[in-house]
Amino acid sequence: MSCINRNNKVLSIRIEAIVYFLSNQTVLFRLIEIILSTSLADNINIICGENSTGKTTLLKVMYSVIKPFSNINRENLTKEMEEQLFVKKLQGVFRPDEMKIGRLVSRKQGSNRTEFSVDMEKQQKITVGFGNRQENHADVSIEQGEKARKYDVIYIPTKEMISTVEHFVSLYDEYHIDFEEMYYDLAKLLDRPLSKGPNTIEQNQVLSNLEDIMKGQIVQKNKKFYFKIKGEGEFEMGLLSDGYRKLSMIIYMILSGSLNKNTILFWDEPETNMNPKMIRPIVQAMVALAQMGVQIFVSTHDYFIQQEFNMIAAYPELNPKKMDIRFISLFRDEATHDVHYEMRNLASDLEHNAIMQEFDAMYDREQRIIYGE
Repeated sequence: MSCINRNNKVLSIRIEAIVYFLSNQTVLFRLIEIILSTSLADNINIICGENSTGKTTLLKVMYSVIKPFSNINRENLTKEMEEQLFVKKLQGVFRPDEMKIGRLVSRKQGSNRTEFSVDMEKQQKITVGFGNRQENHADVSIEQGEKARKYDVIYIPTKEMISTVEHFVSLYDEYHIDFEEMYYDLAKLLDRPLSKGPNTIEQNQVLSNLEDIMKGQIVQKNKKFYFKIKGEGEFEMGLLSDGYRKLSMIIYMILSGSLNKNTILFWDEPETNMNPKMIRPIVQAMVALAQMGVQIFVSTHDYFIQQEFNMIAAYPELNPKKMDIRFISLFRDEATHDVHYEMRNLASDLEHNAIMQEFDAMYDREQRIIYGE
């Protein structure tokens, strides 16, 4: 049990009949009760699996369901307005042809239907369903307890945005730009001014840790970001490594108040364009955020990310605050193409671990080269 206090958390998610693509063929992505109730970690969830098993799809579905209703007053919303909030978010995040959400449902003769639901704390549950013949309509059901609190939702995609945020929001608003809507949402958060008032103690601790890692500070001038190093001056974000740019996004979203203890963070493959030397600082940043109260979902193909978290989960001296960490492996049944899941408290206990399996296979190949068959 985690000893870190959380005001909101995702408890479970269920997905049925979403399309994904494998070798240019449409394959049924069917996860029935993919993660059982109360199984998700309060603090950090690491999702791994081979390509086309649905890691990013899982993050995008969760984001699409809960983002439209985060920090919103539902009292003045009609049922139709709630449905359209979700449909527009699903269209923006997945970008199906002609914006027909029915194209996201598994394709076979006759009619078919997808349904997914997300259970959250405080007796909140969001359920969404639509058929393969529907274009811009979905059935949305929201159960909300009396003590339900507002929350923030952030999705960090594979590409960083802090070096390109200056004109991105206005261009996205005025023109058709072929970017998934998570990039637009992230750019709007980076476009926010700094929040008024002092940071919380937890936020200051995270900021101090990140600035120690980076050996500098983030400065914004006229919607452009710079990295300031004492005694050396200010450097444009385009001159920084990808890892430093990603950490810079985290720092600024804390300073602007976007990233706080009520945030649910989805981070898709943080290792993208990253030298292995930067992996540990990225993991340390996620640990600091989790200690602040953020619930994190991260998808990865990276051995170092998985093992850094595995060591934290395995050794109490590395996890003095007893953070709740879970490892989720998605894998496909070769006969049926159905996707299944496995969840463990340690990555080393996963029976289906594509990262470790390939690492072991490479080691075995090298041994055969050295010592012969």
